[in-house]
Amino acid sequence: MTDSALAEKHLSAKDRDRLRQAAEILLRARRECEPVTALPEELAPRDLDEAYALQDILAEALGPVGGYKVGAASPDSTPLFSPMPLWGGYSPSGALVADSYRRVRGVEGEIAFLLGKDLPARETPYTREELIEAIASAHPAIELLESAFEDPDKTPRLMTIGDLQSNGGFLYGPALEGWQNVDFTKESVKVVVDGAVRFEGTASNTAGTDLLRLVSYLANEGSKRTGGLLKGQWITTGSWSGKELATQGSRVEVSFSTFGSVFMSF
Repeated sequence: MTDSALAEKHLSAKDRDRLRQAAEILLRARRECEPVTALPEELAPRDLDEAYALQDILAEALGPVGGYKVGAASPDSTPLFSPMPLWGGYSPSGALVADSYRRVRGVEGEIAFLLGKDLPARETPYTREELIEAIASAHPAIELLESAFEDPDKTPRLMTIGDLQSNGGFLYGPALEGWQNVDFTKESVKVVVDGAVRFEGTASNTAGTDLLRLVSYLANEGSKRTGGLLKGQWITTGSWSGKELATQGSRVEVSFSTFGSVFMSF
């Protein structure tokens, strides 16, 4: 995001500079795998708009955006989203993930959509039918989690949101034909790390089972920030498993009852 775009978010020059200083700290922590406990109080985002602005500065520094993560704490809560820079790595199932910049090695089982059409920003909200038509395919996925913070679970929430909501990469399994007919209320998932079952659950996404609600929010309300979504971008729609931690050399497999499996190794 450019300085002019940040200015459009009604940030003063002083606040833009403050957030860029915060971004430098987070980028260094991620690149050198030397986490920080927290951002200095004078540099920390003060509200959600500033946390999102911090995300965009990081995404600009880390390269092109290949998609977005979007989720919610409950079926009724307002979704949160973050760009997923290509820097974190996008790979098909079966990949051996490079160990550069890896420290946390967190994994989450998710369901992701690949866009087959642009969804430019517009005043009229996209309907569910338009969104379904724009989705080229749906896949089981693993979101990789990394963080600039020593313990993101104990870090102030606005800081972790600003740190790309801990995104550290993305892997996708084979497309599921006929995904539109899946009953997500019955969809179950199992996460296995090094042969041990770490999680099993049904309808376990905290955002609920209406995944198109998340896509709709990103395409409509989110367009004020993204400028619109593009063909070829991925949208991954929140964790079905919570965060599980792996180690160097670990093999991770996520298996959905209908969507199938995706696996990878560190």
